[in-house]
Amino acid sequence: MSRICSRRDILASSLCLPLLRAQTDPSRYLSLFDFESEARTKISHGAWERISGAAADEITLRWNHEAYEKIRLRPRILVDVSKVDTRVTLLGQQLSHPILLAPTGGQKFVHPEGELAAVRGAAGADATYVISSSASMRVEDIAKTATKPVWFQIYVQRDRGFTRDLVQRAEDSGCRALCLTVDTPTNGARNRENRAKSELPERQLPNLMGQDFLDPSLSWKDVDWLRSFIRRPLLLKGVLTPEDADAGVKAGVAGIIVSNHGARNLDTLPATIDALPGVVEKVAGRVPVIVDGGIRRGTDVVKALAFGATAVQIGRPYLWGLGVAGSAGVTRVVEILRKELEMAMALLGRPTLASIDRTVLW
Repeated sequence: MSRICSRRDILASSLCLPLLRAQTDPSRYLSLFDFESEARTKISHGAWERISGAAADEITLRWNHEAYEKIRLRPRILVDVSKVDTRVTLLGQQLSHPILLAPTGGQKFVHPEGELAAVRGAAGADATYVISSSASMRVEDIAKTATKPVWFQIYVQRDRGFTRDLVQRAEDSGCRALCLTVDTPTNGARNRENRAKSELPERQLPNLMGQDFLDPSLSWKDVDWLRSFIRRPLLLKGVLTPEDADAGVKAGVAGIIVSNHGARNLDTLPATIDALPGVVEKVAGRVPVIVDGGIRRGTDVVKALAFGATAVQIGRPYLWGLGVAGSAGVTRVVEILRKELEMAMALLGRPTLASIDRTVLW
């Protein structure tokens, strides 16, 4: 395919898509917002509504990032920052930086290679990638493509036997941790996504037992059940309150992920950065705490770490990168965020992650 495609051609014909992707140079994008703007022109309307939409009036979606904007930083001067170290140890893994890629579904709507391109992009940025149960391909196929550590996100599905087999499949595939989603007994009022649902083809979900897989009877006894046979660390994903975090630690989980499901479930929940301090205080260092939701700048990462998070996860931003430039776009998104983190640390006089605490906040 050698002809140059016009914008009209690109919108009209999927045949132009490979050439468009090949010509995209991700190095020309300087921020995650640059990727967001470009992704809107590259991703189909139906897919865009799916990955961008949230619950109801999308108030929590706005709050997730606006809350970071309201937090001010407090720099210290004349500190030797000739060497800035972003390494962190998480669940026994030595990570070169604290930015993980959160589980997201529907990645083939964004790029033809879907999760395979995303996991390669994560490896290119030396980032841990969390495979979603709602991935468009088997966990084994994604994991064998990975050249860096991967985790796996799970639901306790209505069919417990299927769930147990899936956990064992993930472990046998080399997934180093399991993230149990605990905030979704049912889906939220995803109006924007549902309006555009007819624009997308039916997805294959090889890691889920049918479309009706969510189990509203999920309870703490299922956490105990999972822990009775899993061989990897288990984290709870979707914790917002101190009392639930404390119950999780007492139940023996290895980590807590403060998340409001990307604002896709219940609207008017608080921003995750606002929920984080109370959870961290209650957990009191017994297990690591990770936070996702609304992180768009390296300064946001600093603020999350200052409030006690061990690491952060990003979701929509790497999907923007995936839609713009495939695996190279995913790598670039993480590299931008990591570079911004390093710059912020130097300008704040905090040369290591361990030196970031609440005194970095104004």
